[in-house]
Amino acid sequence: MTGYLTTHILDTARGCPAEGLKIDLFRIEGTNRALLKSLVTNADGRTDEQILPAAEFSTGEYELVFYAGEYLDASGTPHEEPQFLNVIPIRFGMSEQSHYHVPLLLSPFGYSTYRGS
Repeated sequence: MTGYLTTHILDTARGCPAEGLKIDLFRIEGTNRALLKSLVTNADGRTDEQILPAAEFSTGEYELVFYAGEYLDASGTPHEEPQFLNVIPIRFGMSEQSHYHVPLLLSPFGYSTYRGS
């Protein structure tokens, strides 16, 4: 089996996919953090391509950074300064050649994630 990485972002406050949310993917090696890719979610709250496709997949430690503040402002959530949730980093490891799915369930005052399928 070949590994790859995907995500799906759901706006649990509005009950819909989070469209237009910017995501950065970083590879972590020790104290180094290298930007691999930047993507934006589509109308289904997913990226149009795999975040890390099979041809680029490698086991190791990664970080997805979700720019929730920009999305929440654009979706009509009343703006606060500073925002309670602005940038959400999720650091995780991929230890095998498999499909890793890291979804984000988002509201203006909370979020959760898990290893999906």
